[in-house]
Amino acid sequence: MSKFHFVLNTLLIVSTISLSVFSCQSQSQTAAASTSAYKAENEGWLVNLDEAYEKSKKTGKPIMANFTGSDWCGWCKRLTASVFSQDEFKKWAAKNVILLELDYPRRKQLPEAIRTQNASLQQSFQVQGYPTVWVFDMDKDKKTNQYQIKAHGKTGYTATVQEFTTGVDAMLAARKK
Repeated sequence: MSKFHFVLNTLLIVSTISLSVFSCQSQSQTAAASTSAYKAENEGWLVNLDEAYEKSKKTGKPIMANFTGSDWCGWCKRLTASVFSQDEFKKWAAKNVILLELDYPRRKQLPEAIRTQNASLQQSFQVQGYPTVWVFDMDKDKKTNQYQIKAHGKTGYTATVQEFTTGVDAMLAARKK
C-alpha cells in the first residue's frame, strides 16, 4: 500500500472521530498569562490552544497540531528541517492551516499551564509517538467551556514538503465534503 493510500485510508477512519478536550476559563486565562514569554520552537507556530482556536474561528482554517519532542526526538528535528523550516511549507501553511506546536521536551521546562494543556491534548488524541501531526476543527460549548474536536486526520514524518502537504491536502479536501 502506498503512503498516500495509507494516509487516505487513515483519513477515512479518523474523519469520524470526535474528541472532547476540557478547558475551563480560568485555566485558559492562566495559560495565556503564563505563556506570553514562551514561544514555539518553530517560527510562526502558536503554543496556546485557545489562541489557535480563536484564529481558526476567525479565518475558517483548521488547526494543524504538531506533537513534538523538540529537544530529544530525532525524527521531529528531521521533520522541522525538511518540512516546517522550508519557505514552501510556510507559504502553504499560511494559506491553509493554523499552526499549533505541542511540545514534550526532556531538557527544557515549559510553563505549567502549557504542560497541562499539552498532556490533555496528548491523551485526547492518543498520541503515542513523535512526531505526530493532527489536523482538526474545534467548537467550544459556551455552557461547559469545553472544546469539541472534529479530527480530519493525522500524519507523521515525511521527507519532503511536497509529500507532507499532499497528505494534508487530502485531509483538507475531505474536510470540505
